[in-house]
Amino acid sequence: MSLSRFCKKPALSALESDFNIRSIQDLIYCFPFRYEKRESPEDWKTLNQYIGQTIGISGKVLDAKLEGHPRRQRLRVRLSQSGVFLDLVYFKHAQWMIKKFALGQSIAIMGKLQAHKGKLTIAHPEIVTNASLKKDTGLVAVYPSSERLKKSGLDSNGMGKLIGQVLKEADAQEFKEYLPNYLMQHFGPKSRLEALQSIHKPASFEEAHLALQYFKFEEIFWFKLQQEIAKRQVGKKSSDVIFSSIGENINTFYQKILPFSLTEAQKRVIKTIREDTASGRQMNRLLQGDVGSGKTIVAFFAALLAVDNGYQVCLMAPTEILSQQHFEGLQPFCRKLGLRCALLTGSTPASERKTLLLGTTSGQIDLLIGTHALLEDRVQFESLGLAIIDEQHRFGVAQRAKLWAKNTQPPHILVMTATPIPRTLAMTLYGDLDVSVIDELPPGRHPINTTWEKDSSRLKVFGFIKDQVDQGHQVYVVYPLIEESQKLDLKDLQDGYESLERYFPNPQYQLGIVHGRMPPKDKDFEMKRFASNESQILVATTVIEVGVNVPNATVMIIENAERFGLSQLHQLRGRIGRGSAKSYCILLTSNEISEVAQRRMQIMTASQDGFRIAQEDLLIRGPGDIAGTKQSGLLDFKAIDLANDTNIVHSAAEWVKAILDKDSMLEKKENLVLRSHLYELKPKWSWSEIS
Repeated sequence: MSLSRFCKKPALSALESDFNIRSIQDLIYCFPFRYEKRESPEDWKTLNQYIGQTIGISGKVLDAKLEGHPRRQRLRVRLSQSGVFLDLVYFKHAQWMIKKFALGQSIAIMGKLQAHKGKLTIAHPEIVTNASLKKDTGLVAVYPSSERLKKSGLDSNGMGKLIGQVLKEADAQEFKEYLPNYLMQHFGPKSRLEALQSIHKPASFEEAHLALQYFKFEEIFWFKLQQEIAKRQVGKKSSDVIFSSIGENINTFYQKILPFSLTEAQKRVIKTIREDTASGRQMNRLLQGDVGSGKTIVAFFAALLAVDNGYQVCLMAPTEILSQQHFEGLQPFCRKLGLRCALLTGSTPASERKTLLLGTTSGQIDLLIGTHALLEDRVQFESLGLAIIDEQHRFGVAQRAKLWAKNTQPPHILVMTATPIPRTLAMTLYGDLDVSVIDELPPGRHPINTTWEKDSSRLKVFGFIKDQVDQGHQVYVVYPLIEESQKLDLKDLQDGYESLERYFPNPQYQLGIVHGRMPPKDKDFEMKRFASNESQILVATTVIEVGVNVPNATVMIIENAERFGLSQLHQLRGRIGRGSAKSYCILLTSNEISEVAQRRMQIMTASQDGFRIAQEDLLIRGPGDIAGTKQSGLLDFKAIDLANDTNIVHSAAEWVKAILDKDSMLEKKENLVLRSHLYELKPKWSWSEIS
């Protein structure tokens, strides 16, 4: 049955463009974002009892007038009944709204009752009919809407009526069951239709809550079921890519070249990778660790293991800067071992690219580092044994899967995350991978003293920078650079640089400036000056977020810190504290910032535990933002909230494992409904997307 049976063309167009609602299924899964308990007091003398509640009442219009400056007019309407007065205030469309209130007219309205300076008021009440006052009281679902939808008659009330009509008249096929009886009984509703009615027209808050819990479970259950089946399919696949021995490269690197001692956590993860790659099964492993925990060196050990067993390795990073930093960090090690390491990005010259591609095809290049350019069809390997993906949450499952086609036998996969991911999000986003955690920082890394200062303390901060530079230390001053406000941000960066130049004059002090829009040559020149201590203060954007290692840099000033997310602030802070001296991170914000931004500053000053910070970031920003998947649809859940519904996520994962342990092919009678729905989902999901 088509949605056009229930909606006219303008409404259909608005539903599709504003809320991506194209079908009856899309519509009935457009859940209310809250519920209101609406009352309809008959006696106006009792109105004081309803302050803070949504009420529906009718009264006589005593006065209607426009107030304030002509360009910012508001409408104030006074209603009266039984000697009690109520002011209605409209801040928008005042000149249009005043036409709706004729003096002496009796009018019915609905809105949230407030008390302001001893007067009863309702801001932006909705004009309703007398008949709907009684009908629309009780517990009422409130739906999202838009200006286009409102013009089509689909405000919150209109959406509720439309969904109610669909639930009443749509084909039974639209409400068929997807879960087996034993799961339905466990979660309460007798049927899907009953659960939908309880969501859209509940008799009580408790009924709505229970129905929502059911749909949250169902949504994450199907996600986890597909993920677990994919993981088990991969686990069954034998692999001819077997790293059976530890060879000369690993031994030489460990005994003679490695410039520091491995932590116990790093050794444990390397041992796990060794076991995975020697097992005859394909490795699919996620490597997590805090900033500075040494994930890259673990990945390099895995690469040497592959090379020692006659295979090539590729390392894919999401940006050219990060790829370049990996290359510059690992190339010296490769050179000492006599291995050939190469870099391939979108800006690699055509002549150099041709030579590189010949080198990978012939097997002459042992380790190829690059961006998504590695995914191009023309990039082929003689024998790719290991693909390392430094993900930073920016590569999707389908992109990771493209690396499988680079070898006749799929290579082993090692995915690294730039910062820790909360456990619930990790098991959802990366549930198809086994997880290793480096939960230990290398010895010698000191806690970083983190403080929050406001613009009014800027001179005090400058004085602190001067003291640190005079002691021989170096300083980062970081500015945000956001794509949407790039011109303004670059101006802020330049203004900040000039302000610092005035306070730290040449030649006594040397300053550098780095941002992503600079030519690579100029950027490299400034970075090398700072790394060799020729400049003491580096003014930069977040291009220094990852990979930069200057042990003598002990201070980081983060300008406009309120504009950064927690994970990015933590990542930036990880650029200091790499030497033996005490380090300081100063979060510099405007004098007035939002409550959410204040919360971020408090978390940063209170903790240096990346996993705790990641959990807080998840609670503040939501999973789509923190995972970088907001635009990808990968975590486009309608009901489940990964930040707050951890119990439901874990429950669904346990049910999935228990069902598949007993009936791996879903062939038992009670599970046929699951098998049937999996086939229906197949067009949206394919085994080829596994990685």
